[in-house]
Amino acid sequence: MTAVHQFVPALLPRDATGDHTRALRDAFVAAGWESRIFAEAAHDEICDEAIYYTDYPAYAGPDDVLLYQVGTASPVSEFLRSRSEPLVLDYHNITPARFYDGWEDETAARVGRAREQLAALAPRAVLGIADSAYNAAELVELGCRRTEVVPIVIDVDGWADAPDTVTESAMAQVRGEGGPVWLFVGRLSPNKAQHLLVEALWLARRWFHPATRLHLVGPAVTESYAGALDAFAAELGLTGAVTRGEHLSPGELAAWYRAADVFVCASEHEGFCIPVVEAMRFDLPIVARAEGAVPETAAGAAVLLPTGRPAAIAAAAHRVVSDDRLRATLVEAGRRRLAAFDPDRTRQRFLEVVGAVAGARVA
Repeated sequence: MTAVHQFVPALLPRDATGDHTRALRDAFVAAGWESRIFAEAAHDEICDEAIYYTDYPAYAGPDDVLLYQVGTASPVSEFLRSRSEPLVLDYHNITPARFYDGWEDETAARVGRAREQLAALAPRAVLGIADSAYNAAELVELGCRRTEVVPIVIDVDGWADAPDTVTESAMAQVRGEGGPVWLFVGRLSPNKAQHLLVEALWLARRWFHPATRLHLVGPAVTESYAGALDAFAAELGLTGAVTRGEHLSPGELAAWYRAADVFVCASEHEGFCIPVVEAMRFDLPIVARAEGAVPETAAGAAVLLPTGRPAAIAAAAHRVVSDDRLRATLVEAGRRRLAAFDPDRTRQRFLEVVGAVAGARVA
């Protein structure tokens, strides 16, 4: 029997990599393959779906293929280097350490280790799968012999219509005072450059509409940067105009997307940017800095800016909000682009590329 076992540093619920890993496991099993998930750590909610990675030898078979979900430093990497089975890397990008310099030395060291581990694994892998050509280029540079570009499994429909658990009073606060609402979804981290969005908001409230608001949804994983961001907003007199949302339920996140008028992204480094796809699903027009994989992910369904200058972001966001024709064009382009990320199509593509390594037939 074909066996494709996945390895992941941490298996978490409501997490892009965790959801992707579990979706692939289900697809492999549905295809008649044997497939288990081996992890260094697993959340209590789904711990019964993972096996501790060092226990793999007890399950090993002669024809196994090992698929590693790469995104952070982990002893799982060293374990896989010691194995002889065919190895496939599924690369979700590792933020370069330079973005954390001066913010969090420990984080900088951790992502540095992650890149060192990837560099050691890449030449050993028989295949590198990347969710963007941008990420695939990194694998090639590190010595990966063969690569395929296959998007991460994104099932927005699976949560977009989740029950709205936001109270009316809380939703009124999210909507604000009738002015335009900007939204960015992503962890608070220097590479996401939320400080540029805060400055752009300050300009937009003076140039275009004084009640413009910015919603930043995502965990504060870089606490020093998150604190500096709050202080910056307060210094500009934007306390109350910048709203942060963390640990939202699917229904709450959907409500924040629906309450927004434009998705704004100033990220300096993105390996894919799933929230761009989520914005398309909610018919939310996108203004984004053309960095990393963002132009590839958006593929014409966004206003792409060659610069992260706050003035450019403010002007573009205002135009999108005020120009009905442009807004409709972007929304329609987003609906067309969504077809490229259909989860059924993505799962089938994974079966094809991983099946080729495993010598399995795919129906």
